[in-house]
Amino acid sequence: MLRPRIIPCLLVHKGGLVKTQQFKAPKYVGDPINAVKIFNEKESDELMVIDIDAAVNKVEPNYALIAKLAAECRMPLCYGGGVTTAEQAARIIDLGVEKVSVSSAAIADPSLLGRMAEAIGRQSVVAVLDVRKKSGLFSRGYELCSHNAKTTHKLDPVAFARQMQDAGAGEIVINSVDRDGEMKGYDVEFARQMRAALKVPLTVLGGAGSLDDVSELLGACGVIGAAAGSLFVFKGQYRAVLINYPTPQQKDDLCRAALRSHSKL
Repeated sequence: MLRPRIIPCLLVHKGGLVKTQQFKAPKYVGDPINAVKIFNEKESDELMVIDIDAAVNKVEPNYALIAKLAAECRMPLCYGGGVTTAEQAARIIDLGVEKVSVSSAAIADPSLLGRMAEAIGRQSVVAVLDVRKKSGLFSRGYELCSHNAKTTHKLDPVAFARQMQDAGAGEIVINSVDRDGEMKGYDVEFARQMRAALKVPLTVLGGAGSLDDVSELLGACGVIGAAAGSLFVFKGQYRAVLINYPTPQQKDDLCRAALRSHSKL
């Protein structure tokens, strides 16, 4: 039976593990390899690792780091950052990674997703959409961003997600710029809109501050991925660095309760 996935998302900046708030002010929180080892022990469903420097600096993926991560990781691993060609994606898969994510490169050339799907299989192609609410007194809705939210695109995120799906993405990740690192809950309503628009698996990232937030998201959207960064690297109101993840029993109880809630909608 299909079940929700609870996914830690790790950001890599200058070789270290960091956490941002609204895509700004990266705070160093440790070594990414050590974090992977801990998430192995805690039996995480899956792991996302995003190099937030590569696309901005227009450099290739850090294959040496990817090889180390893949060798250590005992769960499905999704890697993103700097991928602009199907050949790069294939090289990453050959290193032992299960999924490759793209963001700005797919916005610039949606056909990249189709070429990646041919090279590594559609199930391994992930499109990440960085989304934020439009600003301004009379502005409504959401806008699509890239390059650590420094670039804005005149594209409707929901329509573009469908385009990414049709182009070859096997999974869509929506990442809330506004809620990144805020730990005040997911944008559940927008997640519902995106879930209703898509046929491929959806993962939602940005805003989780507690397992109750994860439960609310899954209760609203059903079988999707609930990804989080701050929730799994910080503890307490002072945000002390502590890698954490729900126990298998906590995770099972949370998912069962959330899916029961969703079935009543």
